[in-house]
Amino acid sequence: MSDTDQIPSHPFRVHNFRAYWVSRFAMTLAQYAMLLIIGWQTYNIARDGGMTIAEASGQLALIGLFQFLPLFVLTPFTGLAADRFDRRRLGQLTVLLQFACAAALAWFTWSGAITLPVLFSIAVLLGIARGFAGPALSALAPNLVPKALLPTAIALSSIAWQVGMIIGPAIGGVLYRAGPALPYFAACALFAVSLIALSIIGKVPQPATRKDQRPIGAIIDGVSYVVRNKMVLGAITLDLFAVFLAGATALFPVYARDILNAGEVGLGFLAAAPAVGAAVTALWFSFRPLKTNVGPKMLWAVAVFGLATIVFGLSTSMPLSLAMLVIVGAADMFSVYIRQSLIQLHTPDDKRGRVSSASLLTISASNEGGDAFSGFLASAVGPVAAVVAGGIGAIVTVGLWSRIFPVLRMTKSFDPPKDMLDTPSDKKSPKENHQEA
Repeated sequence: MSDTDQIPSHPFRVHNFRAYWVSRFAMTLAQYAMLLIIGWQTYNIARDGGMTIAEASGQLALIGLFQFLPLFVLTPFTGLAADRFDRRRLGQLTVLLQFACAAALAWFTWSGAITLPVLFSIAVLLGIARGFAGPALSALAPNLVPKALLPTAIALSSIAWQVGMIIGPAIGGVLYRAGPALPYFAACALFAVSLIALSIIGKVPQPATRKDQRPIGAIIDGVSYVVRNKMVLGAITLDLFAVFLAGATALFPVYARDILNAGEVGLGFLAAAPAVGAAVTALWFSFRPLKTNVGPKMLWAVAVFGLATIVFGLSTSMPLSLAMLVIVGAADMFSVYIRQSLIQLHTPDDKRGRVSSASLLTISASNEGGDAFSGFLASAVGPVAAVVAGGIGAIVTVGLWSRIFPVLRMTKSFDPPKDMLDTPSDKKSPKENHQEA
């Protein structure tokens, strides 16, 4: 039998990718169960302590800020670490740190000692863990499957993330009603599963590193590549500005308690709704990968994301709010699928860690940084005005980026330069690199 005959036909036929998928799914479940309850506890401690809605929204902003700052400071080093060290080992260490955070939150909540300073401190540690986990695990995925399967693998990896975002908040909300510490104990168990799954991934190719290049030079080299490659730079920064401006997730506790009057159960629904739309979209792409007009479709998806955010911000109806959040999630996943495929397929393997860290920084800036921005804006002008203004900002960003980066609207397919993905894994036989079921 020839090597070609042994190339797997689907990412799930690769043992290493299956283990990676389980690890990411379990970790995402744990993360989003924790993050929902961290936000809920923060807002309620602030409100019960006598703060106004605006003041309590500011506390939510601080949670986002404390997660973002470590990512911002560490990004150059986390990307370099992902390119220089074993990506599996880095992933394991980050899961261990997140396990420790979950255990600490479980103990403080169970003992009744949970306070805002404790929550803020844990937010910083989670920011550090996610700062190292993102580049390492993102750069690891393309090493696990043949390059022809990479777009499908990205879609499946996104499904693990998005389904985890659906079920994680639901787990957090339901368990919190049964006992405030239970979501954190569940997170500990899930992080343990994630760690075990990472541990059973077999050896994967590690990109060759330049022995004559100093760490600072390697960091500058990675940043220079992002700046020079207008496709990568445009795709990364589009997400940065669009989601940063239209980040409504930090205000879900405000909407659940004081606008929609839905309580913690409604909070879980609000948090899960975007992930439902995203998971359906990712599932569709796992069976029907997108192939044509990828750039223009990405831009249109971001515009729809902004429009749905505006309607959500104005809504006082729970069904309408949930429907708009489903559209928000679907549009975001549409954009994420295209953007991540373009970034991964247009980046050499020896730079994937550093480019992934730059991408993670923009994602964190748009998510945690956007949460902080939305919280501070809400404390100044009110939550509704903050969300609506953010949606408008996302639409304006699409118009600007289509002119600043014309390559985005001119990109018709995912096809990268042929020499870009000739990694060591491609030069070995499929049997050596991909363990079949």
